[in-house]
This record gives sequence, structure tokens and C-alpha cells, in this order.
Amino acid sequence: MSAESRVVNFGPGPSALPLPVLEEAAKGLINFQGTGIGIAEISHRSKEFSAYLDGVESQIREQLGVPPTHSILFLQGGGTGQFSAVVLNMLARHRLLHPELEDSERVMDYVLTGSWSKAAAQEAGRLAGGARVNIAVDARTLSSGGKSFDRIPPHEAYAFSKDPALIYYCENETVSGVQFSNDESAPESFPFHLLPQDTLLPLVGDYSSSFMSRPIPRLADHAIIYAGAQKNLGPAGLTIAIVRQDCIVDVDAAAKLGAVPVPTTLAYKTFADQKSMPNTPPVFALYVTGLVLKRNSELGGVAYYEALNRRKQEKVYKVLREGEAKGLLKGHVRQGSGSWMNIVFVVLGDGAEALFLAGAEERGLKGLKGHRSVGGIRISLYNAVTEEETDRVVEYIREFINQPPAQQPALPSDNVSL
Repeated sequence: MSAESRVVNFGPGPSALPLPVLEEAAKGLINFQGTGIGIAEISHRSKEFSAYLDGVESQIREQLGVPPTHSILFLQGGGTGQFSAVVLNMLARHRLLHPELEDSERVMDYVLTGSWSKAAAQEAGRLAGGARVNIAVDARTLSSGGKSFDRIPPHEAYAFSKDPALIYYCENETVSGVQFSNDESAPESFPFHLLPQDTLLPLVGDYSSSFMSRPIPRLADHAIIYAGAQKNLGPAGLTIAIVRQDCIVDVDAAAKLGAVPVPTTLAYKTFADQKSMPNTPPVFALYVTGLVLKRNSELGGVAYYEALNRRKQEKVYKVLREGEAKGLLKGHVRQGSGSWMNIVFVVLGDGAEALFLAGAEERGLKGLKGHRSVGGIRISLYNAVTEEETDRVVEYIREFINQPPAQQPALPSDNVSL
């Protein structure tokens, strides 16, 4: 397939990858770095792959400014696997720090802003082993119907525990299109100032869908940041975790004190001690991720993508507001809380959504249908989606909302709301 025949992939993940990276990866499948062996068949213990893995780690550390206090681990299991790993490792750490506490005195704080943070909190409840899950804030309670994740909560709505084993938040929610602002002065930013002070914070951030799209506020203050690679970095199968070294604990010693035993494949210490290779890592996903990171560096790194992604989302939200003014579109998220990566809205009118999607398909604009739990339209603007491709979908939306009234589908009699 030629570059000209490729469609534009606005899917939520696995998502678009840069065409030059795909072309280089195809060569690597045949011959990895002149070894005469393809990347999918080379030994992960080989000196060539080990050196490549070191380079991937160095690129992440350099581009995000990861301090030496944090280790970078390459894992499997996706974000869902980290829902479990985070709980088990952080409860083990808390047990080692506070062996005298009863299980009922241990608490984990969760910030609920969407489907993924909700799923993470549910998993914490399953694995708590007697510890308590405290919902520090639930954004649904602030919506008009009390059921919709349509905003980032104001700072005064949070209620954190005094000494939790972990504090969890999801920086960008792909399903509903809600994201924390990276401007700490904004009311939609994460309330770092409300967290316990003068301590090593047990702060955990799920950055799966925004990793490398812009800088991470207060990265050094986090205990754990993790991300699935399949949004902005590479194919599905690789999970990257940035873990502060005091959170890489001896889980077996904690188990002897009564902590829930941690499976070997979920213990951060297993991977830290063996350079992320206690078993065969996702070799091809790591290879493509390295190619993406190399390209990112050549383009200007995270600063380049922050500027690019700011322009892309501004263009889409601008045309969305135009559609809202005409009564033809309706954004799912309150202004100020909208995601840069996943923009969610509905097309108003009987049959209008199907008409919109059909027109998009005809123009080679793919992956725009919203998540089944929310519906509507979702435009995912991950790093590999170019500004030119963004312009194409913006042009189409503008064309759609500017059709003569006679060509527009009939509007419903009452207001449509998500």
C-alpha cells in the first residue's frame, strides 16, 4: 500500500504511527541493525538488543527529564495490568513502612474522572486485602445528572487521606475526553498543593493516553507514572513505568509481615533487578518505540509535540464551538476540562451521526465513532496524527455544519444531552 492510499487513523488505540517509522520497522523485521536477523527473531539477550534497550531508556529519560531517583521499567499487561501492580507494590511498601498498622487502617485514595480511573478503583477494591479504598473525588457527582464524567473537579471538591498507601489519578480519560490541565494555575489542574507535604508522595499517575504528548507536571513528585505504548509511542504490548526507587520494594519481605503476596510478574523489583528482562520482553514493540523516540528527538522532543498538539486540539475545539453555535453539535465535556488527545461530541439530529460517519468514511477519515458507553463522535489526536490530517477532519466538520438547512437532518424536539 502506498502512502497516498493510506487513510487517516483517528482511532483511540492502537493508534496511528508515523509512516517513516513504519517503513523503517518493516526493514528491521528483515534485518535488525545489520545483524542479518530480524527484530522479531533476535535474542533479547543479545548484545545488540541489550544496547538498543538501553537507548530506549535513555531517550525517555532525556526527553521527559526523568531524574535519577526514578527507574524506567519495560513491562507487559497494559494499563489494566498496572491497576493491579500499583496496588500490590504500594501496599507492600506501606506494610514495610508501617508494619504496626492493622489492614483496616490502610487506605488508598482514588480520583475518579472517567471510565479508566473507575476501573482502577474497582481493581483496588478487589486486591485491597482489608485496606480501604477512599474516593477522594468522583467527578460524576458534579455533573447535571450525577452520572456523567464531563469535567475535571474543582480543587475544593477533593478530600485526600492523611497518610494513604497511594494516591491515584488518570491524567487523560480516553472514553469521555476529560483531561487535567498541565497549567498548574488552572482550576482544572491536578491539586498538588492539597497533597501531604514534606514527604515522599505515594502519587500514581496513569499517563497511558498522553505520554510524550506534552511535559508531565511535577514528574519528580510522583511515585509511579505508567503508560501503555499503543497511543503515542508504539504497538500494543509494551507498558512503560517510571518508578521512584523507594517504591521498588522487597514484596516477599512485606508478605512475611502480612501483605498480600505479589506475583513475580507484577513485582517492580523483579524487573528493576533484571533490567526489565526477567523473561522475554515485547521485543518488536520496544523496537518500534525506540524508532518513534529517535524521530521525536530529531523533531524537537516533547516541546515540539506540546506545540503541535496544542494547535491541533485548538482547531478541532474551534470548529466544535461553531457547530454548537449552530445547534448541530454538542461537546461532551465542559469547556476547560477537554482532552487534547480525545475530543468527544455528539451530532444532533435524527440520523445525523450516521450521516456524519458515512461522510467521514467517504473521505478516508477513520476511527471516529465514540466509545459504546458514551456514544457520539471521538476524534483522537495522538502524536502521529499530523496537523495536515487534523485540518482534513476540521474541514469536513465545517463542511458538514455549513450544509444548507434543507440538506440537514431534522433536529429532535428536545435537547440532546449526554
